[in-house]
Amino acid sequence: MRTYYGLLFVLSACMLGNIFSSCTFNTDDGWIDLLDKDLTQWHIYQSYEDMPGNARIPQDENGETIPPIGYDKNEKNVFSIVEENGELLLKINGEIYGCIFTKESFRNYHLTLQYKFGTNKFPPRLDKAMDSGVLYHSQGEAGVDYWKTWMLAQEFQVMEAGTTEGVSGDYWPISRAQVEIRATRENEQSKYTYNPEADWIGFGTRRTAGSCAALGNFTNPPQEWTTLELICYEGKSLHIVNGTVVMALQNSSYWNGTESLPLVEGKIQLQCEAAELYYKNIRIKNIEEMPAEYVNLF
Repeated sequence: MRTYYGLLFVLSACMLGNIFSSCTFNTDDGWIDLLDKDLTQWHIYQSYEDMPGNARIPQDENGETIPPIGYDKNEKNVFSIVEENGELLLKINGEIYGCIFTKESFRNYHLTLQYKFGTNKFPPRLDKAMDSGVLYHSQGEAGVDYWKTWMLAQEFQVMEAGTTEGVSGDYWPISRAQVEIRATRENEQSKYTYNPEADWIGFGTRRTAGSCAALGNFTNPPQEWTTLELICYEGKSLHIVNGTVVMALQNSSYWNGTESLPLVEGKIQLQCEAAELYYKNIRIKNIEEMPAEYVNLF
């Protein structure tokens, strides 16, 4: 495990920039741990403590919009490091909508992490499933999405198992993101679901559909750790849950108001979405090609 000071040394040697495009870490297996006791590799953004159920920006008694809490304030200690059985866990207590996001941007990589939900839920999702997400290729300022909280990004959904709202591995476009997924649906009223044998369909802004359901539910029971893997290579990505590919995506892009532009790199956001959640073993490594065992999915 490389220490924070070791990371600073390497980053300085590479004159900062994208850590994967500008330099190579000389670790034994190429993996970099993204968690430490002080969250030195992350920034925080918080939007609003009392988020209306309609996702509109809250207003004061005079009808004026309330400014968001903003960057790196961490009110109510929403994001913290705790220890369990000698392991470092990232605890997201769920009290305020927001995200924790990497200081660095990444392009071609394999990300792996484990999660489990806690027990606490908060408005406006008290009567809904526990929900979160890993947002990747994140760019620009936070607060540009529907909930006025997150950056432009692609979402690998993290969802409480055994619910009807969705499953871990679902896709959602954040803000003006776009992508293509092999998907089918039973009828015009039903949701699209990933189908590796289907034709490619466009999702997101100015595309055929919005979100896409994963292949199925492959999460572990509540209070057990579920392992997620995200593999990204030149606009292609894989959502993997407990070793099963639940979705393959390609041609990642975003709509800038005039045209679609590539969305193939960016920061990684972990959402806080009114649910208590824990992550551990958050690790990332550079890749130079899409792993051979997955090439046929594209």
